[in-house]
Amino acid sequence: MTGPTLLDHAFSPLQQALDLRAYRQQLLAANIANSDTPGYKAVDLQFAKALRSAVDGQGAPLALKTEQPGQMQAAQQQPAAAAFVGYQQGNSVRLDGNTVDMNREQSAFAKNSIQYEAALTFLTERIKNLNSAITG
Repeated sequence: MTGPTLLDHAFSPLQQALDLRAYRQQLLAANIANSDTPGYKAVDLQFAKALRSAVDGQGAPLALKTEQPGQMQAAQQQPAAAAFVGYQQGNSVRLDGNTVDMNREQSAFAKNSIQYEAALTFLTERIKNLNSAITG
């Protein structure tokens, strides 16, 4: 088996950034979807730390923890980024115990979408540049 190729080095950081942005988007969407769920605690991804770990090669997939014999295993492993997910700090707690701040969630969702699109644009440009270099 061979090691990472030059193409791996060219595309891997952007691919990892896209994967993490997509994962964060799922977390933010879950927060929005649970904005009326009593006791729900809003979570977020520490993106910079997760990306640093992924780029440094420290991110190994984490097995989904089950606490009872009847719980189902996930169809796929949780991403290594799950280690960098935590409860949001500073949100007010409503009387029902929910900590989702819809203004914050919608803002973070929109910002993350823009950052995802930017990473995708960088990746597309890198592919175009490599294709141009190959074909002349």
